[in-house]
Amino acid sequence: MTVSLPELTGDYVLDPVHSRIGFVARHAMVTKVRGAFHKFDGTAHLDGADPARSTGRVVIKAESIDSGVEQRDQHLRTNDFLDVPNFPDITFRTTSVEPRSDTEYRATGDLTIKETTRPVSIDFEYTGNAVDPDGNLRVGLEGSVTISRKDFGVTWNAALEGGGVLVGDKVVLEFDLSAIRQG
Repeated sequence: MTVSLPELTGDYVLDPVHSRIGFVARHAMVTKVRGAFHKFDGTAHLDGADPARSTGRVVIKAESIDSGVEQRDQHLRTNDFLDVPNFPDITFRTTSVEPRSDTEYRATGDLTIKETTRPVSIDFEYTGNAVDPDGNLRVGLEGSVTISRKDFGVTWNAALEGGGVLVGDKVVLEFDLSAIRQG
């Protein structure tokens, strides 16, 4: 059973077991490395009657980065990239939500990586809602945004012999979110 948009109004928490926050970055100018962050939490207030009044916050534990190669992940945790000992969290907090259609929304907010905060806009698709077997009302959202890692002070690179660089500047952050209404 699904409910109408106005009935979705309420406070939500992300379900990390049924959500994914991933990334995609260009490697050696020829291929893409994909990975995910496995530890994060988030909250949202959805206003179904006036989606522009909705808010959200996500905190990603940078140490949980996983590209599938432990040696690379260890390097990504160093000062060359995320500097996890000094900056353990990556955060996003909405400053506005703009309805684009009945199922599409643009969440603009502040993304902070390594204590550098920049405004970004993430286009989300509302993928639906359902009551799960435990009686929880869930909503689904999928979205992505492309950022410049250099804008956040993540500048390490290595020149390639034939030209170009080892790590591309553009990184796509991917969000596949399942949130559970509280109360």
